[in-house]
Amino acid sequence: PPLASWACYRLVMGTQFRRFTYRELKKVTGDFNEVLGRGGSGVVYRGVLDKTTVVAVKELTNVLQGEEEFWAEMTVFGRINHINLVRIWGFCSEGKHKLLVYEYVENGSLDRHLFGEDNSKALAWRERFKIALGAAKGLAYLHHECLEWVIHCDVKPENILLTRDLDPKIADFGLSKLSRRKAVGDGVQLSQMRGTTGYMAPEWVLGLPIDAKVDVYSYGIVLLEILMGSRITEQRTVDGKERLQMSQIVQALEQVVASGDVVSLVDSRLNGQFNPRQAMEMLKISLSCIMEERSSRPAMDDIFKALIACDDEDEHPAYLL
Repeated sequence: PPLASWACYRLVMGTQFRRFTYRELKKVTGDFNEVLGRGGSGVVYRGVLDKTTVVAVKELTNVLQGEEEFWAEMTVFGRINHINLVRIWGFCSEGKHKLLVYEYVENGSLDRHLFGEDNSKALAWRERFKIALGAAKGLAYLHHECLEWVIHCDVKPENILLTRDLDPKIADFGLSKLSRRKAVGDGVQLSQMRGTTGYMAPEWVLGLPIDAKVDVYSYGIVLLEILMGSRITEQRTVDGKERLQMSQIVQALEQVVASGDVVSLVDSRLNGQFNPRQAMEMLKISLSCIMEERSSRPAMDDIFKALIACDDEDEHPAYLL
């Protein structure tokens, strides 16, 4: 590695974070044999460390940073540690080969559980609320508690992984920083657009400098999808002929808040078994997150506080039939 990076490297070697050789990772993954998933940032393979620990190994594409910058970012990644963020165990940087080694999260991504065809496997209300709360907590940590601010830039159900107990862990945070960026005023201009259609805040599309409020917008969309059990981009008019515009969706949601009739909105697969107070709070938070004017959107730590205020473990879901 470049000389200046040795100091950074030694800094993180005190933790479990480590550097792998490409040869090691080839062996760990059985020559990159089993693909767990593919996304905009690269391909993820299943691997086994020390014959016992299952890991996910991501081969990164589109890394535009030089070697030294890449190493510097790795030291930031290595110090990020939160229960609701996927842990990064280490990395590999050898010429064109740039890879990250993550903890393996057993239950796959939220989209599989939320939009799957199998109605019998629909997430129960308590699990949905727990996922919404944990995802908010993870993002709040990235935005407000990290040693260096991290904007995720691609919050969506595919990047929220679930453990065996269906606790959420956010994946792919910080990858936007590996695409070249330049600071502009109070925001950051990313030379490559790294969002996903349907989850991208309006300022992304307008090419404006971005800040943490892009994640707040995306989180608001995910929160709605947890509530409804369907993709926001797939909402249609009553006759099913046309897709609804975002402005039409917001209008319909505001009517639900005004009428107080949240039942019509909640995923029908729950058969009325949900907590109406929590559902209404989630809807109100979603609406505040997806406001066009980003300065009107709440911060992630405020969203977490609002959710925790209506989190009551002992309260059984109301049965609305």
